[in-house]
This record gives sequence, structure tokens and C-alpha cells, in this order.
Amino acid sequence: MMSELATETWTEVCRKSQLSPGTGVCALVKGKQIAIFWEGISDQIFALSNYCPFGKVNMLSRGLIGDFKGELMVASPLYKQRFSLQTGQCLDDENVSIPTYQVKIEGDAIKIAA
Repeated sequence: MMSELATETWTEVCRKSQLSPGTGVCALVKGKQIAIFWEGISDQIFALSNYCPFGKVNMLSRGLIGDFKGELMVASPLYKQRFSLQTGQCLDDENVSIPTYQVKIEGDAIKIAA
């Protein structure tokens, strides 16, 4: 979970109890599709753009999450490029990255700064 910035607006997107560990969902926040992942082993929640720049479609929330050389990542379901859950950096192409978003949990509520 990342730290809160005073200038960010927090939007509740779902309840943690609605999610399953090791999976992703998509939420529409201020017109942006954001993929939200619950990494079950570390019990962390991550949020990044749902848009895959390789497939040019919104679908990363349907990707598989895992570990690549010690980096928590999601693999795009279309062309299998891997993106860091923490930084959004593509692990297969250093010239590509996607936006990430801060996450905080209040009780059971998952909130995204966007």
C-alpha cells in the first residue's frame, strides 16, 4: 500500500470482501479504467491502468498475477507482456510503462487516489 498525499482525491471503488486473493477487477474512476489486484500471498492491493499499450485495449484486470524475478507483476491476457504491479514498468520492454495509482484500505473499503 502506498502512502497518502494531501493533494489526492480518494474514491472508494469496492470492498475487499468482494474480491478474491490472486485476482483482478476493473473500476471506472473519473473516466479512467483502473485494474485493481489483490496479491494474496503478500496480502497487498495494487492499482494500475487497465489499458494494455501492446494490445491497445482495456483488459489488464483479466491478466494473471505472479512473480517474475522477485517482482510482483501482471501478465497481459492478450500478448503476455508483464507489468510491475508496483511501478507499472513493462518487464519485457523498458521503454513502456503504464500509470499506477495509490491505494488505501479503510476497514473493508478499498480507495484509489486518481
